Amino acid sequence: MTPWEAVAVFAAGVGAGGINAVVGSGSLITFPTLLAIGLPPVVANVSNNVGLIPGGVTGVLGYLPELKGQRARLMRFGVASVIGSLIGGVLLLRLPEKAFQFIVPILIGAACVLVIVQPKLNGWLAGRRTHPHGGPWLWLGVLGSGMYGGYFGAAQGVVLIGLLGVFLDEELQRINAVKNFLSLLVNLTAAILFVLIAHVDWAAALMVALGTGVGGFLGARLGRKLPAPVLRGMIVCIGVVAIVKLLL
Repeated sequence: MTPWEAVAVFAAGVGAGGINAVVGSGSLITFPTLLAIGLPPVVANVSNNVGLIPGGVTGVLGYLPELKGQRARLMRFGVASVIGSLIGGVLLLRLPEKAFQFIVPILIGAACVLVIVQPKLNGWLAGRRTHPHGGPWLWLGVLGSGMYGGYFGAAQGVVLIGLLGVFLDEELQRINAVKNFLSLLVNLTAAILFVLIAHVDWAAALMVALGTGVGGFLGARLGRKLPAPVLRGMIVCIGVVAIVKLLL
């Protein structure tokens, strides 16, 4: 990696860390950058996943006030995220990329729709919710999101916010805090798996890590100040960009 390539990867990491803390889908910045400097797709994906960990940590730390009172929820969904991430990571190393390619844009699109209609759905579901943590369907949804995150993960945050926002009676910022925690668990689990059984380009992973650490801190500070409608609009815009990039 040349010095200029290292700077480009670091800059991409800063942007990805900030976007991940606020919305998610920062991999849409770092992954193409790693491909552009010549890394093979699977190596780029694996190295990117490892490099996202510091940004996930700073993003979670920045949202600690919004995580208060949600310990039981985090533990419940954390199990689903870890199991899903392990399955997704194994699939990444065993299956061709096209195996998931056709479903990813549909999944992100559905998540964007859920984010848009969430306020109306919450009103309709208010008297129909029977479980404070969303019940078995949300647990399975988080499991599926973890599988996607372990496999590739771009716009994983959009999918998680869409699911959590519909099934949980919580304000959007508290949901975003849970999203950050679960996304970190997914990335950390997959990273451990990849370090053990896959090839990691450590120079690339280091530059992504340094960038996402800075970006995650800055993104969390910004994200906590955004009104819910603005945050919702950013989520949908990022989701649409993710769909376009994945279809091209």
